[in-house]
Amino acid sequence: MSVRSFRKSNTLSNKTGGKMDEFTISKSFSWKGTPTEKVFSVCRMFGLTIDRLKERIKVHKCYLRIQQGDIVYINGPSGSGKTVLLKGLEKSIPPKDRINLAEIELPTDKTVIECFEGSLLSCLQLLSTAGLNDCFCILNQPCNLSDGEKYRFRLAMAMAAKKKYIFADEFSSELDRITAASISYKLRKFANKTGTIFVLASCHRDILLDLAPDILVTKDFSTVPAIVDYKDIRRKR
Repeated sequence: MSVRSFRKSNTLSNKTGGKMDEFTISKSFSWKGTPTEKVFSVCRMFGLTIDRLKERIKVHKCYLRIQQGDIVYINGPSGSGKTVLLKGLEKSIPPKDRINLAEIELPTDKTVIECFEGSLLSCLQLLSTAGLNDCFCILNQPCNLSDGEKYRFRLAMAMAAKKKYIFADEFSSELDRITAASISYKLRKFANKTGTIFVLASCHRDILLDLAPDILVTKDFSTVPAIVDYKDIRRKR
């Protein structure tokens, strides 16, 4: 596997005078398996040779310009490379400036509300933004929550961390679609208010209207994804 992911510039000025981070992500994967008898048998079934298999290289490329408060939504079917792009972009960000929902632990020794600092009102507002409004949920231990509630807890913890970038793979995949739409709408408002940058990946498109991403990356099985920068479109109107 060959990996190349880097930040080209963090001082690129846009037309409105703000600052943009500019990224180029490029990752390639080649076959590294062992040519066993079963591998040869499968190759014969599909008319492949081992040499042709080794020569096949899967490449994922992406160029992005991101500014404060942007929501980047990477969308596409399973296996298309959404996670590859998300992780490639994440590695381009200094650890002190980013957080990934998947890395947030679930405490076993305290309740949800006790995991957040600040006044009770500010904690409840943050939990509400992440879709955690139920009293019994708030007073439960994070490790005992349902899968969907755990995801929302991690989302609230990520927002409470006050990092510049929040990364979330399989965004809203474990949520019912009404809840997913509601949280997407609240995230849009949170990003606008705080300037937090969200980089989200999911196969779902039903939340696009509520999420209103600034950059939509549509990833299929081709090398280069289709990228729509709605900031440019809005400026031209």
